[in-house]
Order: sequence, then structure tokens, then C-alpha cells
Amino acid sequence: MNAGSLDSFDLAILDILQQDNSTSQRVIGERVHLSAAAVNRRIQRMRETGIIVGSFSTVDPAKMGRPITVIVEVRIENERLDLLDAAKRSFQADPEVQQCYYVTGDADFVLIVTVPSMGDYDALTRRLFFENHNVKKFRTLVVMERLKAGLAIPLPQV
Repeated sequence: MNAGSLDSFDLAILDILQQDNSTSQRVIGERVHLSAAAVNRRIQRMRETGIIVGSFSTVDPAKMGRPITVIVEVRIENERLDLLDAAKRSFQADPEVQQCYYVTGDADFVLIVTVPSMGDYDALTRRLFFENHNVKKFRTLVVMERLKAGLAIPLPQV
């Protein structure tokens, strides 16, 4: 299943869920003019086919004692597959890494990290970068103000 196989009901359901994933299926049904059972079947189908990959709440990191967000560009020394996969696993496994992207361009990876303090970030750099002999270099961008954060995907006209 892909975006081309979604109808207007599916897109409307996804739009509602991306805004608030706690919206009940009854309320979704009322908004899109389907029964709650039909909404449930459509959501289940979109989960099974990988259109919906998760359901979670967005938490404000500052209110949870993690006021510092850092964007890190990482360059790898050797892109040998086993070393590259090891780097991917270490970034994915670290709980302070909120997002990780394998990218093209000057960097090999871009990480979004939240930490309680710069001391904690220093510990993270030692653990993920300095102790990993396959990390050639990294560049740190400290976020001064969060203007927008989210994972909602723009949908075709709903």
C-alpha cells in the first residue's frame, strides 16, 4: 500500500491522526462520515501495510529536564559496510539521539539529540564519537530556539 492507493477517507483519517492520535475512532468516524468499525478497519489496514508506523505522543523535552537540543553532523572515516552498520546501530541505540538520518553531502549522518546539560552532551560525544574510531569528525549545532517540531507528513488534498 502506498499514497496512491489511499482514498479520500484514508487521507482524512490520517490527517486527523497526525493532528491528535488520541482522537477516538467514533469521533474520527463522525468527522469523515464513516462508522467507527469502518475507521477501525482502515486504520488497521494502514498499520499492517506500513503507512502508519507508530502512534505516540510528542513530549516537550525542556519540560522533561532536557532543555538542550543539538543537531550533530557526523562524518565517517570508512564506509565499509560492517563499520557503517555498527555506527548506525550505536546511533539508533542511544536514548539521547531522538532522530538519526543517513544522508548524502558533506556529512554521513545527521543526529537530533536532546540532553539535560552541555556536560551530558560532552559525555555523549565521548561515547558516540571519540570512542568510535570510525568517526572522522563531527560538527555540533546547538539549537537556540525550537520554532517547529513534528513528524506530520503533508498529505494530498484531504
